[in-house]
Amino acid sequence: MWFWENPYVQTVSYFMVAGLAIILFLTIFEMVTKYNDWEEIKKGNLAVAMATGGKVFGVANIFRFSIAHHDTILESIVWSGVGFLLLLFAYFIFEFMTPRFHVDQEIAKGNKAVGFLALIISISFSYVIGASITVM
Repeated sequence: MWFWENPYVQTVSYFMVAGLAIILFLTIFEMVTKYNDWEEIKKGNLAVAMATGGKVFGVANIFRFSIAHHDTILESIVWSGVGFLLLLFAYFIFEFMTPRFHVDQEIAKGNKAVGFLALIISISFSYVIGASITVM
């Protein structure tokens, strides 16, 4: 069992699991938005790139807190999943709190202000979620 306790093996394991989690969570985010993230980024839509970048940072940050405060990869995956659901909820709240415009439509149109705000919301809530993970 010394192999799994090796810090290099653990680092590679967490890296691979976090990478797969980010891919999975981005796929789910893509399903709930009304635009195709990667197609819009390919076209140079900076608003979508900022919103997507915020999601990537948010998920990775939650995973960071989870890794730092739990003993196993499985616990980290579970807490990261919970954190992701909360981050997704924060995105829906953002949409709900802006009744004068639709967040998804504005981001798809390239509204950099809305894309930047989506980035900040994802990052900010990832810190709140992460901090709550540390007390569990």
